[in-house]
Amino acid sequence: METIRLTMAQALLRFLDQQFIELDGMEYKFVHGVMGIFGHGNVTGIGEALEYGGTGLRFIQGHNEQGLVHAAAAFAKQKNRLGIYACTSSIGPGATNMITGAAAATVNRIPVLLLPGDIFASRQPDPVLQQIETPWDYGVNANHAFKPVSRYWDRIERPEQLMSAGLNALRVLTDPVDTGAVTLCLPQDTQAEAYDYPTSFLEKRIWHLDRRSLHARPLRNAVELLRNSKRPLIIAGGGVHYSLATETLRDFADTFGIPVCETQAGKSAMSWKDEMSVGGVGVTGTAAANILAKDADLILAVGSRLQDFTTASKQIFNSDVKLLHLNVSTFDGNKMDGIALQADAKSGLEALSSGLKNIAYKTSPDYANKVSQLKSEWNKEVDRLYGLKNDSGNVQTQILGTLNEFMAPEDVILCAAGSLPGDLHRLWRSELPKTYHLEYGYSCMGYEVAGALGAKLAMNEGEIYAIVGDGSYLMLHSEILTSLKEHTKINIVLLDNSGFQCIKNLQMAHGSEGFGNEFRFREKESGRLTGEITPVDFKKYAEALGVKAFHAADVDEFRHALDAAKKESVSTLIEIKVLPGTMSDGYHSWWRVGVPEISNSKNTMDSQQEMADEIRKARPY
Repeated sequence: METIRLTMAQALLRFLDQQFIELDGMEYKFVHGVMGIFGHGNVTGIGEALEYGGTGLRFIQGHNEQGLVHAAAAFAKQKNRLGIYACTSSIGPGATNMITGAAAATVNRIPVLLLPGDIFASRQPDPVLQQIETPWDYGVNANHAFKPVSRYWDRIERPEQLMSAGLNALRVLTDPVDTGAVTLCLPQDTQAEAYDYPTSFLEKRIWHLDRRSLHARPLRNAVELLRNSKRPLIIAGGGVHYSLATETLRDFADTFGIPVCETQAGKSAMSWKDEMSVGGVGVTGTAAANILAKDADLILAVGSRLQDFTTASKQIFNSDVKLLHLNVSTFDGNKMDGIALQADAKSGLEALSSGLKNIAYKTSPDYANKVSQLKSEWNKEVDRLYGLKNDSGNVQTQILGTLNEFMAPEDVILCAAGSLPGDLHRLWRSELPKTYHLEYGYSCMGYEVAGALGAKLAMNEGEIYAIVGDGSYLMLHSEILTSLKEHTKINIVLLDNSGFQCIKNLQMAHGSEGFGNEFRFREKESGRLTGEITPVDFKKYAEALGVKAFHAADVDEFRHALDAAKKESVSTLIEIKVLPGTMSDGYHSWWRVGVPEISNSKNTMDSQQEMADEIRKARPY
């Protein structure tokens, strides 16, 4: 057996550089590079291997480990999980900074490889700087905190363990059912230890994504249920994109006259102009989609995990509706007492299409007319909200409409948290697949700027616009500097409403008068945060980093700023103030939150009673 002597870190990078993934006969390089910040625990291990190892992996130096994981996740999401970046960190805080990003990736089923530095496997220098010692189990350290948020976790304490750990890591990363964050903890001494690795381990390896076909029995059952359905509705989830099934879905909907609504992850699978496209569904859904969902006799969920925003906390469907889950995962396929159709989204839709054509199925003209009427009414409502004005200041929905009108069809909008995901899901008009990028499984504040960097790295054409509130921007925006260093232009539209106004709205809707959510100075007399608004000059803030920044006082200036930003070759930021509370509201939906059963506030007690009444209407499971 031919071998080559390498350190564990050198062998790891050579192994990663030779990983490829194949789908439908097309081969893709899977690991594109490594994002990281060096410190003790990785600088003399992986750092040396990146410097001298001679791989084709690109190294991107970041400025916050959480931000780098978000960037890596956004890259993988935009690549439809056909390409990833690994993330490396030092031990201690450098490692634990990645945990939030790992959780977001795992919730959203996005492959990200995390390589946190770890303490000495030999334990000889213990306790080293930044080491957490666990008295009741000395084998447990800070990196064990990755376990709950990882789909695979391993600690490589001997260099030869890399071979089994590496193969298991790639097995999970390339599996559409099991994918998510994968964590390989790398003790700093083990990274530097040498071993005679078989050359076969370091040769090109192709991981095949073989599409899972829908078996005959569930196919017959599904076709029979659809045959008897008069008011079916399709929910398109992220699996439609990852299966490359957007065109298949559109053909399916048009052929059989079945309207399609979308989750946050599934949005842009349909063009807003498609006859059967009725927009977002659920808490942040359109009136058209939610009315159809409440009246549907059959739901076909394609590639969705049916989180509570999609189902309006399990209240959006009537009690008699049949749920079909077309999903590669039986875990998702059996949710809400549904009927699992375990299959890849594309091949599953193709099988259903053949079955329905054999029985000449199509919904009635009356149903098509209802869909058309609801769609027309909703388009008028979007036009109204996009044109909404207020003499006191800028309206958030009008700013979105201005941006939506300005952006080219191939440009990508990106967001993650606050009230903006609700407005975008309801109102944003996407024409092409993969032009809507939302992290809304974890709804992680701080994803936006880093995510824009990662997504842009994955894009072949078009501009990317990260739209973000001031609260989320202040939480994490360090990868702006990374975008400049990498000559990777991102555009940031920063809506400043002086606080966490989305949560203030939620708070006030359930009995509060507003507490602790606006950015105000503390008043000396009351001791509360009810003083003047804390001013921040975001334009100067961004300019100090080297970004081309603009301030827009109104919609006209916003349009001029967008024109100017598009001409720039470096990353840009446009700051515009918006009035709090000018986001869109819910349409025929409900969201379950915990409201106190005991309170000194009558409004809170009234809200609690309303919540109890609504809970009784929801499906129990």
